[in-house]
Order: sequence, then C-alpha cells, then structure tokens
Amino acid sequence: MFGNRRHFRELIAGSEERIATNILASRLKQLVAAGLLTRDDARRGQRAAYSLTEAGIQVLPIMVALGNWGLAHRHGERRLRVRAELLRDGGPELVAAMMDELRELHLGVPRPDPDAPRASDQLHAAYETALRDKTSSEAAER
Repeated sequence: MFGNRRHFRELIAGSEERIATNILASRLKQLVAAGLLTRDDARRGQRAAYSLTEAGIQVLPIMVALGNWGLAHRHGERRLRVRAELLRDGGPELVAAMMDELRELHLGVPRPDPDAPRASDQLHAAYETALRDKTSSEAAER
C-alpha cells in the first residue's frame, strides 16, 4: 500500500516474499476489519481497490522505526535496504512528506505544498540507483 499497489494482483505480483494468494486475501481482510485499509467494492468486471485509512497512514512512522532497527541489526541486499536508509536519513521531515503524499493518494487530501518534490519519487530513484549499482557490480564480477 505504501508503494501504491492497491489491487490484489498488483500486491501479489510485487511481493518480494512471494506471499500465497490465500494468505494475502486473509491479511487484507484483517487489515480492513482493523480499520487500517478500506476496500472499494468493484463492479462486475472491475478490480477492487484498497486504500489506506488515516490510521493506516499513521503506521508509517512505526514501519520506519522497524526499518531502522533492521538497518542496525540485520544485513541484507542493498536494494532491500536503500528505502529504509533514505527514510532514516531523511528524518521526520521525509516521513511527514510521505504521509502527506499518502493522504493525497488514498484520502484525496491535497499535499500542503503541491510543488514540493514527492517523497515517493525520491524513494523510487534511490531504489532504481541501487538496482543499477547491483547490476553493474554483478557484471563487473563476471
């Protein structure tokens, strides 16, 4: 949801964990029941879309804190760490900007500064750079 995957198939296709469809369906139902997501029922032939609620958006700083813990105590591939590093290094301002962007996307609340760079663009650019760096280093090793 934080990466703008809002439909079931997008969540399955973009899953690094390769989550089973029945597990994802169950988790989505639980998140809706807990008030962290809403599910816009689709008409026949359309896909249902999930959206974060304000409570769901307010989970972001908790996820960032967990990411910070992981950066300090666990090793992992650069491409999996880069967004957590950017959110850590960007501090509360970047997290707040990301939350404002999520409110715009999921709740229709305009960002306070619509001309400011999007936090998601910064995160995406950092991820793409990490992927390019990994591909370049793998090619150099061959």
